[in-house]
Amino acid sequence: MPLSIINQRRLNSFKQNRRGYWSFWIFCILYLCSLGAEFIANDQPLAVQYDNAWYFPVFTNYAESTFGGDLEFDADYSDSYITDLIEEKGKIYWAPIPFSAQSIDFNLQSSPPSAPSSRHWLGTDDQGRDVLARIIYGFRISVSFGLLLTLFSTIIGVTAGAVQGYFGGLLDLLAQRFIEIWQGLPVLYLLIIMASVIQPGFISLLVLMTLFGWTSLVGVVRAEFLRARNFEYVRAARALGVSNTAIMIRHTLPNAMVATVTFLPFILSGSVTTLTGLDFLGLGLPPGSASLGELLKQGRENLHAPWLGFTAFVVLAVMLSLLVFLGEAIRDALDPRKTFSTQNDAHIEKAPS
Repeated sequence: MPLSIINQRRLNSFKQNRRGYWSFWIFCILYLCSLGAEFIANDQPLAVQYDNAWYFPVFTNYAESTFGGDLEFDADYSDSYITDLIEEKGKIYWAPIPFSAQSIDFNLQSSPPSAPSSRHWLGTDDQGRDVLARIIYGFRISVSFGLLLTLFSTIIGVTAGAVQGYFGGLLDLLAQRFIEIWQGLPVLYLLIIMASVIQPGFISLLVLMTLFGWTSLVGVVRAEFLRARNFEYVRAARALGVSNTAIMIRHTLPNAMVATVTFLPFILSGSVTTLTGLDFLGLGLPPGSASLGELLKQGRENLHAPWLGFTAFVVLAVMLSLLVFLGEAIRDALDPRKTFSTQNDAHIEKAPS
């Protein structure tokens, strides 16, 4: 389906912002790579060729007896006894980083945290776990949490703002007072209380942060619906008997989505920062989870190992910078003053007559 003239102009304006355009692709590539973290950093082999047969430990656990051992327990591929048995009749194919987020290297030459080396490219943390592997897994968790939180917050916030702005009146007044009270609740204290009652996890944190994060878009969407509900075509549709739901979705929601999409990259960066801060304070994911905030905490507690804090800082700085650059590019692309400029018209293909 071809894009409309307006959307072509917006797309061309987005591409002309080279910093935001390349930030979008770099961020997408990094996130897609993190989704396949098990194929990049794993203490289980990707594949094993043994006795003219192929095995894939990255997907399935195999008993030691499968490779000529004596026990029926899961094979420990870090044991030289197992690797020697396999290499007698085949070959082991490892991931580029032979450590997962929870793998502890018991063969370190010095006590952890150890400095970067050819074995551990970014060193190890204070428990002997590979920092690079934990960054890859932590990046996936942080971005996935931010995306889900942004998605759910956007759905709830857009719906609430649309209902308030379209109907207005007493409903709008009561809803605004409720939102003011809801935003005044101390979220940090609630997290501390929750951490004392249950073990915080990915789902519980996502639910709690969604309950208090949906209000960020209500004001923007509400203002757009308050403005658009008095447009002539909206009043004409109402006079023709079109339902309120159809008018909100077909006629007024597209106007509000322009401002909503502009805010999404910034909401995503804020969501990632929130999870990082909670992990840094010990109120986030369960202890031991791969997390950028946990790595920052280790950097603070191990000042004699500066690579821990420096690595976490660089990863966060790059990730948040990419999201900010992306948000600026989207904001400029949706800006009517730039979308309808004469310079942008030169990049639009002429529509067939």
